[in-house]
Amino acid sequence: MNSTNGMTRVWLAFAVGVICFAFAMSTSAQVKTETTTRSGHATHEVTVERGEVVLVRGNDLFLKMGDGTMRHFPNVPESARATVDGRQLGIHELKPGMKLTRTIIVTTTPKTITTVQTVTGRVFHVNPPNTVILTMEDGTTQRFNIPKDQKFNVNGQETDAWGLKKGMKVSATKIVEVPEIHQYSRQEVSGNMPPPPPPPPADAPILIAEAKPEPVPGASEPAELPKTGSVLPLLGMFGGLALLSSIGLGMIRKAL
Repeated sequence: MNSTNGMTRVWLAFAVGVICFAFAMSTSAQVKTETTTRSGHATHEVTVERGEVVLVRGNDLFLKMGDGTMRHFPNVPESARATVDGRQLGIHELKPGMKLTRTIIVTTTPKTITTVQTVTGRVFHVNPPNTVILTMEDGTTQRFNIPKDQKFNVNGQETDAWGLKKGMKVSATKIVEVPEIHQYSRQEVSGNMPPPPPPPPADAPILIAEAKPEPVPGASEPAELPKTGSVLPLLGMFGGLALLSSIGLGMIRKAL
């Protein structure tokens, strides 16, 4: 009988101890972390590049830049577009002589990432000034490194690691700020078609081509007099005719 009562008291004490331990754990420790981001004043850097299309070979683009240098843009993606005279043109629609302008805008924004970590719990073990072990809410224990000059709040009073004692309910806040630089880049490509060739000036001579008639086959060239020809035989013939005429007129007069 006494043995039975003794065992009952042991189990009862054990149950009370478990209940008290669970209550203590429910009010012991928790870690809360909050992260915020604060953005500063953004700055913009604008770069303008101008060039003339010299050659398009596959997805490679060759431009003559404004300073006279040649630049090669390899592997231009199919999705890249240039606004030329209001039309969206791809790499294969660019033609030599087109003038292109690329505007690159780089936006830089400074940001500060602030992490606030708050720890509350009961001291299980402390090794000042380096570490402290706190009992967590789920009954586990967690070891924390104590930063230099870290302060703990105990019942509304601040103390350092040397003032911590086992069983104390403490809270501590750790604030870490990390600066970051965020950059965003975008580009726009525009251009225009090459100008048409200028018309000739009004006073420029106009050439008219004339077709030369081809010679007809078989046609003979007119004969030319030999360079040795003379008019003397012709004069002799006229003189003879005049002589004959005078003789004939004389004979007619005698007959009358």
